[in-house]
Amino acid sequence: MNKIFRHIIGYTIGILIFCILIPLALIELSRLFDKYVADHFIQNYSVRLYIASPVFLIGLLWGIWSNVVLFFIGKGGPTDGFNVAVSPRTERLVIAGPYKYSRNPMVFGALAAYLGLSIYFNSLLCIALIILGFFVVRYYLKITEEKRLYKDFGNVYLEYKKRVPMIIPRPAGMKKQYIQQPV
Repeated sequence: MNKIFRHIIGYTIGILIFCILIPLALIELSRLFDKYVADHFIQNYSVRLYIASPVFLIGLLWGIWSNVVLFFIGKGGPTDGFNVAVSPRTERLVIAGPYKYSRNPMVFGALAAYLGLSIYFNSLLCIALIILGFFVVRYYLKITEEKRLYKDFGNVYLEYKKRVPMIIPRPAGMKKQYIQQPV
């Protein structure tokens, strides 16, 4: 299968799952289950909109930015699940753009966008599922993607991993502070 066709398939699957199916599932879960919750956490629609909109837009922009950078700099695509590469895997380790702040900016973008939707729909259940999803995805990335990246890029990846947080971005100048314990 040629590389362009694999990119098309990979992005089609990614858009279908992450931009259509998951948001529709969140909307449907909100519609089905949240009617049983007596008190919604944010009653005022305008307040919900003011909170949800920037969270959603930040997530959307991070997702798009990280995909573009991965495609042009890494020469690969994001669709790789359970060690099956649907789109071509990256040829180069990407540490620029959003990858300077997060090793998994697409995950951050998706979770932020889903959180924005959940806030907009005033769904405590969806927010709880997104928080749970954060930990599930973090574990999945640790046991699959990090091993593959180490295998593909070796010590360069390990150095990058030391400097950059896994999912939640940290400004470039801020580094982890390690406090040495007295001996």
